[in-house]
Amino acid sequence: MRYFRGRNSFSTVVFHVSGVFIITIIALACLFPFVLLISGSFSSEHAIRFYGYSVLPREFTTEAYSMVFKNPVRIVRAYGVSVFITAAGTFGGLFLVTMTAYVISRKSFRYRNMFSFFFYLTTLFNGGMVCTYIFYIRYLHLKDSFLALILPGMFNVFYLLIMRSFVSAIPHALIESAKIDGAGEFPIFIRIILPLLPSGLATIGLFMALGYWNDWYNAMLYINSQDKYPLQYMLYDILMRVQAMSQIASQVGIRVENVPTNALKLAMAVVATGPVVLLYPFIQKYFIKGVTIGSVKG
Repeated sequence: MRYFRGRNSFSTVVFHVSGVFIITIIALACLFPFVLLISGSFSSEHAIRFYGYSVLPREFTTEAYSMVFKNPVRIVRAYGVSVFITAAGTFGGLFLVTMTAYVISRKSFRYRNMFSFFFYLTTLFNGGMVCTYIFYIRYLHLKDSFLALILPGMFNVFYLLIMRSFVSAIPHALIESAKIDGAGEFPIFIRIILPLLPSGLATIGLFMALGYWNDWYNAMLYINSQDKYPLQYMLYDILMRVQAMSQIASQVGIRVENVPTNALKLAMAVVATGPVVLLYPFIQKYFIKGVTIGSVKG
């Protein structure tokens, strides 16, 4: 009870105890689905079909993970592709979004309102999938290229609007002082603006990284070579093959009760979300500060 030392008010103690209790219950409720996910991935297909999901694995087996890691070289390669795409896209996207936000937040930029309107207009209208596909393939020649996985997610207007809020909070006097000392726009952006945006960079960076890490749709459209498959699309490809095999087997009268289709889905979710779960605690404090910008003005 050292936390409550010096607090003699009974109502204060009750308030803090109640708050800790409620937060604990909410945290356990958020953790419970992930426990079911891990437990189900180690359960047999028969147990999932007949008993459903449980906190502890039923009929413990690692068959689903054996199917996922049947070709470990392919898994490691897919992890490497996903890490490369996520890192390159996140750092490039952060630089592009932050630099754009810095430009349109400068009152000295005459056309900032016009450009802001053009950016906002793209959130209401877009060319559609067919036009985008033709543009990437015919004009940018990105078929079966890593750039087809990186470029589409590098710029997002929603992230731009959030980042502009961060940049606008920086005192304009800092920029003017740097100009008086002879600094140009790009050195100001690199040496002054970026170091003052850790919360914004962490927040937008997490959003971008999650988007790149979970993306499989662009790989399905633009990637043909299996050695360029990111992790998400490779797992999706494995699942589609297993489901196709199960469907063909059932049509010809072969029993498929033991094919771990449901357990395979859970195992793939564990494999795909593991790195994200490990990364989040390191940027949690910046992320919380970033998503609450504007809620309290100090």
